Amino acid sequence: MKKAAIYGQSYAISSENEIRTLVSVLEKNNIEFYIEIDFYNLLTQHNIIEDKYPSFKSFRDLDSSFDIMFTIGGDGTFLRSATHIRDLNIPILGINTGRLGFLANVPKDAIQESVELVLNGEYTLQERSLLSIKTEPEVNDFKELDFALNEVTIAKKNTTSMIGVKTYLNGEYLTNYWADGLIISTPTGSTGYSLSCNGPVILPDSKNIVITPIAPHNLNARPIVISDETKITLEVDSREKSYLISLDSRVTTVPNNTTIFIEKTDFSIKSILPKNQSFLKTLRGKLLWGEDIRNKTNL
Repeated sequence: MKKAAIYGQSYAISSENEIRTLVSVLEKNNIEFYIEIDFYNLLTQHNIIEDKYPSFKSFRDLDSSFDIMFTIGGDGTFLRSATHIRDLNIPILGINTGRLGFLANVPKDAIQESVELVLNGEYTLQERSLLSIKTEPEVNDFKELDFALNEVTIAKKNTTSMIGVKTYLNGEYLTNYWADGLIISTPTGSTGYSLSCNGPVILPDSKNIVITPIAPHNLNARPIVISDETKITLEVDSREKSYLISLDSRVTTVPNNTTIFIEKTDFSIKSILPKNQSFLKTLRGKLLWGEDIRNKTNL
């Protein structure tokens, strides 16, 4: 590793010690690093770091010369960092200063150890698939950032009435979900919104997509797992004139006559898993599966 990018949220500072630790480790190992400009301005304004480091502003400022991106925050920070990475193939290591942390899985007290493991090549890469969206008629908000790492969500807007979401898989009609909405999730997103709506947990390297209804009125409607090669078409029926589409945390309003086309993107995001971490270890810890005293084994 010779060159790194650092990304964090620019609206609040709650991880001063973690930021200083990361900067110290990178400097100690002579790693050149660039900090996202809004985050950098916040750090310097609060005198957390000195005003002497280079910065980047957007996707266009990054290229294949970067070996890694560090995110400092929670899973939301990790998701937003993907909008800077896109198809550049820069792997991401998430340092968790947030709450749950499935994606940002490096604990606060393991920053130095984890970074040094990565520097020594003691890590694995997890390929994480994304979903792309197209609409007819075209929605301007999706022209550039037309992808999601976690999920694409269709949801009702400003009403207590449910919506109907006609769903087609590879052109064949599946069903019309009468619900508050519908979540189309990647394996990465299976531990997010989909999980809270009773969707299954899917391992990151699974080649699947999960369709999960939100509060369905069809009582026999259940989440369904499909191949990630499936092309999905959605048509929405709502009493309102519009409904919501969100790509991870990016939300826009679209009119009722909009048809949605969803499929896997032709690029993936790579997350870094240091030797001291694993997805199953994270799963046990975050979902408290290890709290059952019958599971107190030497793991």
